Amino acid sequence: MGLPARVKKLTPAEYLELERKAEYRSEYFNGEIFAMAGGTPRHSLLQTNLTGELRQPLKNKPCTVYNNDLRILIDQTGLYAYPDASIVCGELEFADGHKDTLVNSAVLFEVLSDSSEAYDRGAKFAHYRKLESLREYVLISQKEALVERFQRNADHTWTLTESRGFEATLTVASVNVTVPLSEIYDKVDFTQPEVVGS
Repeated sequence: MGLPARVKKLTPAEYLELERKAEYRSEYFNGEIFAMAGGTPRHSLLQTNLTGELRQPLKNKPCTVYNNDLRILIDQTGLYAYPDASIVCGELEFADGHKDTLVNSAVLFEVLSDSSEAYDRGAKFAHYRKLESLREYVLISQKEALVERFQRNADHTWTLTESRGFEATLTVASVNVTVPLSEIYDKVDFTQPEVVGS
């Protein structure tokens, strides 16, 4: 029995060349590509509700909300990722001349799922914390009306604030926007079983 073949690690340039032609999105770290699973109806609804609720209050501010089609690069660690939503304030800054990989997000959002929750809370957040422009990181539960917001302090520590229940609100302090959880979770039916996947 022979040794298993070594898998060639891709350079960031090779990943980007493939990704720009791909029909589906993949994240990249340390030479490896990680295909992203398709979203469930609940995951998609939460993303849509969130970006919809953020758009209007940001309209007259120098900040813009983007959906999960916008790739970001954490230059300090080499992670290329697609957060579920992001807010950028001021001019967009890109990793290269293609202008499709952002490097200056102020707020990042992830909708949690069984398959990604441990990663989103752990290793991915560790990557995100290296992003110097990042001021807040927001996790949105699919299992209950619960939003967890981590805010960077002046000493580079992070403070957690929980918002729980339909009467609660999410305050994104760095952009001075408040969103009712009842709007983020509008039409989300917790009585229906969660579809496995995203």
